[in-house]
Amino acid sequence: MLAHLSHHLVTALLVPLLPFIRDEFALDYTRAGFVISAFSIVYGASQLPAGWLADRVGPLTLITTSICGVAVTGILAGLSQNYTMLLIFLVLMGVVGGGYHPASTTIISASIEPKSRGRALGFHMVGGSASYFLVPLIAAALAAIWGWRGSFIGLAVPSIAFGIILHILLGRRLPAKKAEPKDTGSYAETPPAPGRLRRLVTILTLSTFNQAVLISTVSFVPLFLVDNFNVGKEIAAASMSLVYAMGLWAGPLGGYLSDRLGRVSIILTMCFLAGPVIYLLSLVPYGLGTGALLVIIGTMMYFTTTVSQAYIVDQASERYRSTMLGIYFFGTMEGAGVLPPAIGYLIDQFGFYPSFTIIGAALLTVALTSSLFLWVSRD
Repeated sequence: MLAHLSHHLVTALLVPLLPFIRDEFALDYTRAGFVISAFSIVYGASQLPAGWLADRVGPLTLITTSICGVAVTGILAGLSQNYTMLLIFLVLMGVVGGGYHPASTTIISASIEPKSRGRALGFHMVGGSASYFLVPLIAAALAAIWGWRGSFIGLAVPSIAFGIILHILLGRRLPAKKAEPKDTGSYAETPPAPGRLRRLVTILTLSTFNQAVLISTVSFVPLFLVDNFNVGKEIAAASMSLVYAMGLWAGPLGGYLSDRLGRVSIILTMCFLAGPVIYLLSLVPYGLGTGALLVIIGTMMYFTTTVSQAYIVDQASERYRSTMLGIYFFGTMEGAGVLPPAIGYLIDQFGFYPSFTIIGAALLTVALTSSLFLWVSRD
């Protein structure tokens, strides 16, 4: 949990600080989307080699490099003097940050019995959620005093300290685990069930698409609040805490429910809800209605990602577990990197309200198609 929190102290800054960055560099919605994409596309792409490396060289180096590397590049981003420099440093942040998730999830899955895996992965999500909950509040306060650059630098420094401490703590514990990798997870190995690969691919596709679209859409919420409801930039930045605070309880609860009710049913329920909820963003007035939708979006995001990781760990063989998790994180984060400029262009052309309708319809269509495929390919 501490590792997850420290990894995201800097990466969680981009969305809440987007209105500040947009105003300083005079960006339209499309170019503002590229601020998110510069990090997310590379961050997503780096998940694939990181998952492969975690299966071969061990997780400690990847975790430490990801935490400290993200912090160092965050300082560089805070020192950038123009739009191009900012994009370059965000690309570097994506390169060094990609090793954390495949490595950390592998450690947890190898240490926990299958019957409790969902809950354990949910508690791990609490650390990342705590960052995404606290960072918008801290960033809004720091940006009001020192500007958006001060927020990057101010949160990067403790992240470096956490990375060093965690390297020491994990270094004392991981060697004993490495000597017996087969024993810790061998009980999870079962003969492949008929159609398992088809179902795994379908769930991977559905979950990654759903998560990528939700994350990309949420990236524009601060701009949506500022431009459509005349909300102050600091309040718009802090509003992102409503989304990510849900991970403090939704991750553990989603994992717990999936351990007892089944992974697929939880994933399908969340994906079917996503489309209507995004559509409702175009209808509800600012205030309690908008706040409630942000809470629901956050809940769906953390239920889906926690249960999807548990499903992948259950279905993938131990030998390729980190690799499959790397594919999952690659799909989610790469999608979250590619989509923001496209959504920004959609908003530039049609406005927020028609764009939310189109996005909601796309989410519902993919959920329905995937559920039909799962039904056809059942045992």
